Amino acid sequence: MKNGVETYTEQVQKLMANRTNGAPLAFVRTYGCQQNVADGEKIKGLLAQMGFDFTNSDQEADLILFNTCAVREHAEDRVFGNVGALKHLKRKKPGLVIAVCGCMTEQQQVAERLQKTFPFVDLVFGTHVIHRLPEMLYHVLSDSQHLMLLGHEERNIREDIPIRRDGKHRAWVTAMYGCDNFCSYCIVPYVRGREKSRNPDDVIHECEGLVERGYKEITLLGQNVNSYGKGLETPGDFPGLLQRLDSIKGDWRLRFMTSHPKDASRELFNVIAGSQHIPHHIHLPFQSGNDRILGEMNRKYSREQYLSLIRYARQVMPDVTFTSDVIVGFPGETYEEFRDTVSLIKEVKFVNLFTFIYSPRPGTQAASMPDPVSHEEKTHWFAELLKEQEEIAIKNCKQMLGSRQRVLVENRDKKTGLLSGRTPGSLIVLFPGDDSLVGNFAQVEVTETNGWSLKGKEVAF
Repeated sequence: MKNGVETYTEQVQKLMANRTNGAPLAFVRTYGCQQNVADGEKIKGLLAQMGFDFTNSDQEADLILFNTCAVREHAEDRVFGNVGALKHLKRKKPGLVIAVCGCMTEQQQVAERLQKTFPFVDLVFGTHVIHRLPEMLYHVLSDSQHLMLLGHEERNIREDIPIRRDGKHRAWVTAMYGCDNFCSYCIVPYVRGREKSRNPDDVIHECEGLVERGYKEITLLGQNVNSYGKGLETPGDFPGLLQRLDSIKGDWRLRFMTSHPKDASRELFNVIAGSQHIPHHIHLPFQSGNDRILGEMNRKYSREQYLSLIRYARQVMPDVTFTSDVIVGFPGETYEEFRDTVSLIKEVKFVNLFTFIYSPRPGTQAASMPDPVSHEEKTHWFAELLKEQEEIAIKNCKQMLGSRQRVLVENRDKKTGLLSGRTPGSLIVLFPGDDSLVGNFAQVEVTETNGWSLKGKEVAF
């Protein structure tokens, strides 16, 4: 048999045609971060190329694929539970193909558990071999093999993978892959590999195509997106990439995540301040407000360095808003050190926080650190932090009363029946309006706040 993705794609189409009446159906569930979502869209692109349609029901699927996340233990437990529940379905439908991929599978202990505990899983593959999905499916279907393909074998970035995007108005575009930071709590560098940047012309070409097709918001992705530029033949950096993207004409927005404080620069904030398409909103994870804990986390910046970034951004963009990530209960953290995190939150006044109780990841440095504080105590700290942030969010929302926000209308809220739009600061505002507004920008005056939620009315631009 000839090698090559096209050949395998055609063979899978033929094999599936012999198994099903009509187009085979794929059920794809993605867990975790936006990068996983972007990977899931590539997986769907390859499946569509192989003739698959898609279903939201695992019961009617001919192929079930879980695209997994390894960042937290809870996410892994959910995947194992959902995979285990497929055992009876596989008995009823022996021809059903079950696949598990993504960050979880790049961990040796997870891969071994999948092999031993879930022998009915046909295919396990990692984050670096997505492009080989047609080949892997061919061998599963033709040879009845149980395949496992892991490891960082692919050093070059593949630009030939089709993408089937989930959204019609907002799109994810990967600018770089991997991470070199090795924060002591984080498994990502081990499962995603070292940093690799896409050629800027490829990123720009993809974004130009999205704007031409009517997408209104593009989010650049990277585990540490503002260290973009490593490994490029022609030297470049993230502020320079943003400037080139900002020159793309059209009525659209450009966002990016996730931004590491150690690589955030005044130049980056200056570019945002002078841009046409980048909202004055920055997701800048700080994780802890205590210097000792930041050192133990290997974050490579101090509390004061982080706050100095905030102050400069506000100097050049008085209307800038921030969101962030926070870990509560890092190994060895004391209550007094936790309170430093709370005080930083009160000082910065984030519009939103993504908060987590520390979850040990096997293989990371933090997993072997002494951790004397009980989970119950950490839960109390967590509740305290949430209460403080809730009060801040309520005050932030009240300050928006009467303001006019240019929102991207995303859908109609099922609960209220109102249109749902996202402000430049990435807050959701609900307002009455016609369905024709979905997928377009609207000018909305904020007329009501209820806790940290916003309601408004459409007004003329």
